[in-house]
Amino acid sequence: MPEETRKEIPPEIVERVKKLREEIEYHNYRYYVLDSPVISDAEYDALMHELRELEAKYPELITPDSPTQRVGFKPAEGFKEVPHREPMLSLDDAMEESEVIEFDRRIKRFLNLPENMPIEYTVEPKIDGLAIELVYEQGALRVGATRGDGYLGEDVTNNLKTIKTIPLRLRKFSEDAPEIPSRIDVRGEVYMTKEEFKKINEERIARKEIPFANPRNAAAGSLRQLDPQVTAKRKLDLFCYGVGYTEGYTFKTQWEVLQTLPKWGLKVNPMVKLASNIEEAIQYHKEIQRIRDTLPYEIDGIVIKVNDLALWERLGTKARSPRYALAYKFQPTQSTTQLIDVVFQVGRTGAVTPVAILKPVKIGGVVVERATLHNEDFIKNLDIRIGDHVLVQRAGDVIPEIVMPIKEKRTGQEREIHFPTHCPICGSKLVKKSGEAVWRCPNRSCYAQGVRRIMHFASRNAMNIEGLGTKVAQALVDKEMVQTPADLYYLKIEDFMKLPGFAYKKAKNLRDGIEKSKKTTLGRFLFALGIRHVGEAMAQLLAERFKSLDKLIQASMADLTAIPGVGPEAAKSIVEFFRDEENQRMIEKLLQAGITFEEEEKEEALPKVLEGLTFVFTGALRSFSREEAKEIVTKLGGKATDSVSRNVNYVVVGEEPGSKYQKALSLGIKTLNEEEFLKLLEEKGVNLEKIMSKKTERTKTTLF
Repeated sequence: MPEETRKEIPPEIVERVKKLREEIEYHNYRYYVLDSPVISDAEYDALMHELRELEAKYPELITPDSPTQRVGFKPAEGFKEVPHREPMLSLDDAMEESEVIEFDRRIKRFLNLPENMPIEYTVEPKIDGLAIELVYEQGALRVGATRGDGYLGEDVTNNLKTIKTIPLRLRKFSEDAPEIPSRIDVRGEVYMTKEEFKKINEERIARKEIPFANPRNAAAGSLRQLDPQVTAKRKLDLFCYGVGYTEGYTFKTQWEVLQTLPKWGLKVNPMVKLASNIEEAIQYHKEIQRIRDTLPYEIDGIVIKVNDLALWERLGTKARSPRYALAYKFQPTQSTTQLIDVVFQVGRTGAVTPVAILKPVKIGGVVVERATLHNEDFIKNLDIRIGDHVLVQRAGDVIPEIVMPIKEKRTGQEREIHFPTHCPICGSKLVKKSGEAVWRCPNRSCYAQGVRRIMHFASRNAMNIEGLGTKVAQALVDKEMVQTPADLYYLKIEDFMKLPGFAYKKAKNLRDGIEKSKKTTLGRFLFALGIRHVGEAMAQLLAERFKSLDKLIQASMADLTAIPGVGPEAAKSIVEFFRDEENQRMIEKLLQAGITFEEEEKEEALPKVLEGLTFVFTGALRSFSREEAKEIVTKLGGKATDSVSRNVNYVVVGEEPGSKYQKALSLGIKTLNEEEFLKLLEEKGVNLEKIMSKKTERTKTTLF
């Protein structure tokens, strides 16, 4: 650009560019760090568009910390080394509670403290990602590096700039924030969410590329791309957990570090806590392990750190790890073993699923001998073979699955897996619809489908028939006593006594359980029918929308797709199910047997003591079900919703809560346990016993 043009940048343009950058970084902070945007996406896009246009017109105004400079760097030829001013040491691990208690005792011995004297710790989830360091000078991001060997890392500054939770310049976002130091080396963990990891692996498998073994592996591979454009396409995130070298400010405690970094625009995990002693740290480990599978990211334990930074100086470090910190790990969720054989199972809808028979391996404290292989395409795309050494994954109660074969260990003796062309149970020729990956057995009389239909119908969240498990379902189908679930209601005690292991008492209990199940709800009944694409939530949604089975049966595709949450595929499946003559006969037989649905009794108006308050319930409650709790809130004038947002006043947490609990913590929403919720109602003068004692009448529906 000519010299005379450079000199003619109007002051108001310089000021506007500065103002735009500040506004955009503020909104980045609100959106990515606080998860609480205050402008729409369109308004944000308009700000970015204006800044880009001004920088294009006046390129002299472009600075390295401009929001427009997050992406657009040329691919690097390699990564240069970056020394860490203070070493980034690894942590000692502990797997057992006794090791954690010994860690606490060891610290006290080293400091000559009494054994009964409590030490304060900070505790936080241990993110399974890639450790990095961000060097800020005069508030601006100068260098971003990997941990490397702890002393030398790799310069990945341009790649880190593509992560929108990393501020390019630190700013004071809180009135009580201290002044930003002249230099601060911030440590954090770059990670990839489970959702993004799944998406990337699906894409890699479709391209016949080797999938990433886990989110940590994916995050590391994404951050170490020579081309930042590739990194930018993968949604990486960051939690900051500490600081290294600092000039211009002195922290006194680790808790102060964790509380201060967000005030400068840096994202810290909202689940960090202060533990007054080691017992509280151990309890925190138990709490986090309980909700581990509900988190949107992978964690492999918690990190425990002495809170007082003066004690860090006294405790010092060992060769490769500090004495003041410990990683208290969970049981691993992945392991390697050998694929011995593959068998094919047939589900209640006829879907044929390949199941891997494995050399027994312990994963997450459980011995795993079988794992799902999903479908034929999955096997082919990953080229999994019998005899392969494979990486197996198990998380929570999820069925173990094979992640990938370890091809480097192949000997040449491995055998290809051939998918059957006919049903392994009844011999019917398998079919696969266009656009589907699943092969199905079309024979409704197939033994395997019959057993699984009965098991699903009788399951706890469906008709809840006590005493009707797998073995009983198999025996009933074996002896041709039932062909459809409707047949269950026409069997007598003497019929059940013909089953193996059944005497009079056991037969009577099962018959009583079947009789008891006749009184149910429309939602449970719809779920029990086993309509494809209709799970529990969908069944409840349909029950609430249509109110009666008659109206649902008459519903058209247009009626169904008009309901938020019901897509064309589910709508088509529902319409086809109720138009099928066999299904019509089965439903009619069920209703003739005495199946009835609960209807709400009209009740007197209750005082609206919860008006203006919004509640979310998560986890199992002891005093009532979640649906009953939501009903109570609604009757008292409040609002009960299923999604957590800043509009929610309370999140009531039961046993084994889901991801809603974690989101409530991240948004700073008040959480109540069940006892605290009941106390809140009591304080507002609610007679809960009176509400819960209301009777419901059951009415019978006739169809066809």
